[in-house]
Amino acid sequence: MCVGLAARVLNIKNGIALVDASGAKREISAELLDELDPGDYVMVHAGIAIAKITNDDKAETDAIMEAL
Repeated sequence: MCVGLAARVLNIKNGIALVDASGAKREISAELLDELDPGDYVMVHAGIAIAKITNDDKAETDAIMEAL
């Protein structure tokens, strides 16, 4: 099973985004997504932002991960 993690975009430069995933900051590829801005939330899988998500989506994902 593959698991994606929700993360908040802190900065973007040249297709690389610095994200914060529950306090863990890391650089990921943002090449697949258009119009990504600091403050947006993304779903991250294998070091790549695969989808832009809403704040509600992030809260739901966080709740599910805590329950596990």
